[in-house]
Amino acid sequence: MSKLLLASIHDVGPRFEREVDQLATQLSRILGGPKFAMLVVPDHWGEAPLAQNAAFQRRLRDWADQGVEMFVHGWFHKDLSRHSGAAAFKAKHMTAGEGEFLGLSREEAGRRMADGRKLIEDTIGRPAAGFIAPAWLYGEGALAALTDIGFALAEDHMKVWQPATGKVLAKGPVITWASRSVPRQLSSRFFAGLARTFLHPQTVMRIAVHPGDTRLPALIDSIEKTYSAFAARRPAGRYSDL
Repeated sequence: MSKLLLASIHDVGPRFEREVDQLATQLSRILGGPKFAMLVVPDHWGEAPLAQNAAFQRRLRDWADQGVEMFVHGWFHKDLSRHSGAAAFKAKHMTAGEGEFLGLSREEAGRRMADGRKLIEDTIGRPAAGFIAPAWLYGEGALAALTDIGFALAEDHMKVWQPATGKVLAKGPVITWASRSVPRQLSSRFFAGLARTFLHPQTVMRIAVHPGDTRLPALIDSIEKTYSAFAARRPAGRYSDL
C-alpha cells in the first residue's frame, strides 16, 4: 500500500457548526480540497438533534456530494453507564464522560448504531463510511453490535478494521489534540511534534481534530503544522482507499 494521510473532523453536528466550518476551511486549504472525513453525532448530549435541523442536514449532504466521507459517531456522545474494572479506568482517564459505547449492551449499542446509520444515510443520500465510537472507546457489547449492523469500517485509537471479518486495514496511533486541561493540551502538542519528526515512515497516518481545538490558538497552530508536515510527503485520501 502507498503511504496515505487520513484526516477527520469529529463531533460534527448542529451544536458545533461554527467550529466545524472553521476546521473544514483549514483542512481544505492544507489538503487541497475537502479531503477529510466527518464523524457525525446524531444528537450531541441530547441537546442538538440533527433530525430537527433541516439546514444542517443540507450542509451534510453538500459536504458528502463534495466527497467528504461521513461516519456514524455514536448517538448522544455522552456516557451514562456505570463502569467497573478496566472500563472504569478508561471512562475516567481517557475521556471526559463521553465514551458513550463503553458500557452499552449489545442490544442497546446495536439500536443506537442502526438509528444513527439510518438518520445519516437518509440525510446524505448514500451509505455511511462506517462507525467510530465516541472517544474511540468500545465495550464488549459495542464490538459485538458492530458485526450485527454491518458497517464497512470501524476505528479505534490504534487501528482501522472491517467489523465483518476482523481484518485490520491500518495500524498506528491517531494524532489528536486534547483541549480540556492545560497538561493535556501540552502533552498533545508534544506528541504531535514528535509525530511530525518520527512517524513519517508509517504507511497510514490518521490525524483527527475536534471542535474544542478551535478555542485555543496554540492547538490550531499545532494542527496546521502537523497536517502540513504530513501532507507535504503523502496524499490525503479516503478511508475507503483502505
